[in-house]
Amino acid sequence: MEEELDVVIHARTEIVQVLGEEAACEEARQVIQALMVLVNRGMTVGTPDVVTAISMVKNDEIDKFVALYEEEIIKDNTGKPIRVKTLGQKLYVDSVKQHDVTFGIGPAGTGKTFLAVTLAVTALKRGQVKRIILTRPAVEAGESLGFLPGDLKEKVDPYLRPVYDALYQILGKDQTTRLMEREIIEIAPLAYMRGRTLDDAFVILDEAQNTTIMQMKMFLTRLGFNSKMIVNGDISQIDLPRNVKSGLIDAQEKLKDIHQIDFVHFSAKDVVRHPVVAQIIRAYEPAPVKNEEKKEETE
Repeated sequence: MEEELDVVIHARTEIVQVLGEEAACEEARQVIQALMVLVNRGMTVGTPDVVTAISMVKNDEIDKFVALYEEEIIKDNTGKPIRVKTLGQKLYVDSVKQHDVTFGIGPAGTGKTFLAVTLAVTALKRGQVKRIILTRPAVEAGESLGFLPGDLKEKVDPYLRPVYDALYQILGKDQTTRLMEREIIEIAPLAYMRGRTLDDAFVILDEAQNTTIMQMKMFLTRLGFNSKMIVNGDISQIDLPRNVKSGLIDAQEKLKDIHQIDFVHFSAKDVVRHPVVAQIIRAYEPAPVKNEEKKEETE
């Protein structure tokens, strides 16, 4: 906190003294007070909570910090509550609850995959759906090259590791394995979705930036009755050939006015990894094009 807010903090018993510029001291005071609300409610405050509070005070959003901790989505396999950690994540969770199809678009580290899996498991445990289907395009495995199904799944599995990690954290490895054996949880390449209608299912498409337009259309039209879909992707990480338009970008353009479809955009301030990751993401964000440059391009 001292480093991020450029203050010096002295803590003695119940007295905390903050030294520095007036504005910085005020930010530190707001962060400490917000964290104390959690402590007084019996919650354990860790580094991620402090990082979130600092990020929110810098964005003039500290007044919304405590609200993030008021709703528990589910407990993980160790009994630890899973909650949203940023305002972007809260918008995402609320959107999934209110829409049949939700697109989560933004950089890595914003918790898109983990939250999607959490919401899917929650829906399964509450009896709202009968199965969970998790998929992703197999660009790196050469999906279009005609591999036999076994070969394709074998090649895609390593790229689905974040999905497995999320399931293991929420359900534990043994329960995840049992549910997969009973086909209540299915993890498969996108090619396996063709020709199916997915009723009573919570369906998640990860790495959607690497779908073609036809793959995205194929996936979205699998939606059956009493089902939900989440489509996650990062349009700054497209691995398709240069002359192939991303199905995720195309979907934003074509589907933005459909009532039961929503788009939630994450940014660097929603990153829930090490604080330096958010700075790295900002550094790699494309610089805005100046008016003069735009004019030159059109001439």
